[in-house]
Amino acid sequence: MLSPVYHVAAITLPLALITLTSSGLLLGHWAWTEKKINLPVISVLFGCLWAWHVAIKSPLMHQPQFNYLVIALLSVLFVGAIAFSNNIIAFTFHSLPVLITCLVLGDGDQWLRMVYCFALPVIGIAIQSVIQKRNDNFAQGLMYKLLEERQTLTDLSMLDPLTGLYNRRGLQNRLETLMTLDTSDHYVLLLDIDHFKAYNDHYGHMMGDQALIQVSAAIRNAVRSRDIVTRFGGEEFMVLLTSATAEGAIQTAERIRQRVYDLKIPHMFNHSVATNVTVSIGLAPLVDEDIETALSLADKALYEAKHLGRNNILTSAALEDA
Repeated sequence: MLSPVYHVAAITLPLALITLTSSGLLLGHWAWTEKKINLPVISVLFGCLWAWHVAIKSPLMHQPQFNYLVIALLSVLFVGAIAFSNNIIAFTFHSLPVLITCLVLGDGDQWLRMVYCFALPVIGIAIQSVIQKRNDNFAQGLMYKLLEERQTLTDLSMLDPLTGLYNRRGLQNRLETLMTLDTSDHYVLLLDIDHFKAYNDHYGHMMGDQALIQVSAAIRNAVRSRDIVTRFGGEEFMVLLTSATAEGAIQTAERIRQRVYDLKIPHMFNHSVATNVTVSIGLAPLVDEDIETALSLADKALYEAKHLGRNNILTSAALEDA
C-alpha cells in the first residue's frame, strides 16, 4: 500500500480518512473506556476505505497491476489478522471489500490466487475462533462447577453432619439475613433431651446418635419451613420461631414436646418422667435483635423446666412472674 517499490504518491483521501478515523477511535476509547465499539460496523468502514484507496492507486501503477493488487490484498489481510484475530466476522467484513476490488481490477487468470490468499487466513482465524470458543466454554463450565462446589462446601460447613440441621455458624448466617429482612416478633426455644448422658452410657453412642437423628427430625417436622432449627450442642437444640406470637410459640413448643414423646424411643433411665425419650423446653422472646439475651433467658427457663420435673415447657415470662 505504501510500498517504496512504487514511485507513486501514496497519500489518498481514503488513506487520510483511515488515519483520522483510527486516531479518533483511539482517543474515544481512551476518553470513554466503558463504551463498546461495534466491530462489524468499524470493520466494514475500514474495509471500504481500503478498497477505495486501492481503486484510486491501482490505475496509477506503471508496473503490472497484478503485483500491486496482490501486495495490497496481502497487506489488508495482514492488518485485519492483527486487528480482528478473535473475530472472524469482523475480519471477513474488513477484508472482503478489498478482495472484491482486487478481483474487479485484476486479471481474471489471477482470481483463484487472490481467493486463495483471502481464504487461507479466513480458515485459520475460523479454526482459531472455534478453538477459542471451546476453551472459553470449558473455562466457563469449570468456573461454574467450582462456584457450585464452593457453595456446597459453604452449605455443608453450616450444617450439623449428623442431623442435617444448622450448626451455630449456620444459625449466625441465617440470623444476619433474618434481621435484615424481617423485623417482626420472633421467639427462641431451647430444647434439651432429658437424661441423655445416661441414655448414651447405657445404650451406647450409636444408639445415641440414632436417637438424636429421630428427635431432630421430629423437631423439624413440628415447625414451619421458615423457622430455623439448630443443633446447639450435644443433646441441645435451638429453634427460632420467626414472625410468631407468644401464644403460637407456646403451641409450637407443646407440639414439639408431644412429637418427641410420641417417638416412643425406649429410655429406662428416664423413669422419673417416662419410659421413653422426652425433652424439656425453655422459651423466650427475641427483643431488639439481641439473640444473646434471648438465649440466656431461654436457657434459664430450660434449667427451671428440668428442675420442675422434665418433659416440661417453661417461658421466661412465667419464670419472671414466679
